[in-house]
Amino acid sequence: MSELPDRAAAPTILVGVDLGLPHFDAELQELGELARTAGLQPVARLTARRKAPDAALFVGKGKADEIKALAEEAGASEVLFDQALSPGQQRNLERHLGLPVNDRTLLILEIFAQRARSHEGKLQVELARLQYVSTRLVRRWSHLERQTGGAGLRGGPGEKQIELDRRMIGDAIKRTKDRLDKVKKQRNTQRRQRERQGAFNISLVGYTNAGKSTLFNALVKARAYAADQLFATLDTTTRRLYLEDEEGGTGGRSVSLSDTVGFIRDLPHGLIDAFQATLQEAADADLLLHVVDAANPHHPEQIQEVQRVLEEIGAGQVPQLLVFNKIDALEPSQRPHHSADWFELDGAPVRRVFASSRMGEGLAVLRRDLAQRAQAAARSSLQPSDELHDAPA
Repeated sequence: MSELPDRAAAPTILVGVDLGLPHFDAELQELGELARTAGLQPVARLTARRKAPDAALFVGKGKADEIKALAEEAGASEVLFDQALSPGQQRNLERHLGLPVNDRTLLILEIFAQRARSHEGKLQVELARLQYVSTRLVRRWSHLERQTGGAGLRGGPGEKQIELDRRMIGDAIKRTKDRLDKVKKQRNTQRRQRERQGAFNISLVGYTNAGKSTLFNALVKARAYAADQLFATLDTTTRRLYLEDEEGGTGGRSVSLSDTVGFIRDLPHGLIDAFQATLQEAADADLLLHVVDAANPHHPEQIQEVQRVLEEIGAGQVPQLLVFNKIDALEPSQRPHHSADWFELDGAPVRRVFASSRMGEGLAVLRRDLAQRAQAAARSSLQPSDELHDAPA
């Protein structure tokens, strides 16, 4: 099923509404990056401030008139909101503006649909899209209001076409969930095999475009797809990583390293649910490598968003090692004076390593930290969640 239209290079107006919530993106920078990632062309931006969304038009009639005038002036063919819209608000805005109106949720779904490569990834995206479409039937298709009935017709006399389509989508959701359950069982079998082999499992997590895949490639010398764009890869990749012992000798061991999908602010709940099989890699890990784009001025907010998603998927208690990546992009005056230190994360000190995956800086220190943790877990009865460094006073 393909509900997402082909809107490549469509001139688009970006709209954001400040509802008094923390971390409002007044410049709509991230929405613009998402739009360009999806192939759209932002031609104008408009922000508004409200105490609460307008029930009918989300932004109110006056601001909707302003959007309409701006669209005509800029030659826009679509309007994109940074917040999630209800089906009724989308329908009313489209009627008022005379243009297609979409929101951040649909945009992320479209990007995921473009980027999914594996069978599992495609199933996960399809499930999220079906769940989204199921709430939009009344908005998208006026022809669905026609009555269907008569002898021999599916659905029985008097059943509306919209009810038939809703039932068909419900059936498709159930089939997709069943197929994903099979994939989840296969992943669980693979995890049990790794556990029987005594593997120390490490998962890379972080905000999208923090450089996770570049770091993954640098550590295991793999060729996983990596690019300077949002959601460059959706499919989990797992490789063996050999770590020397703490003295650099030959008594090291190999660990399992997995690269997972990146997180983003307001990641649709449907996607979190759909990607549960993939995100389970993080929840079942012995250690999370939390990769942070140190050059991004919004990285404190991005760290908190990753923490929120980790809690939601049941990975909030998994030990973390922070990797402040892309230090080569910092100004000389902003560069760290040490290769590693401690960072307060949710009120607790967490080990932090500074690195540049692209330039190879800090990777030796990171490998030593990983070796220390893996070897301590192997030679003692300590749980992997125990702290393996002496925390600062």
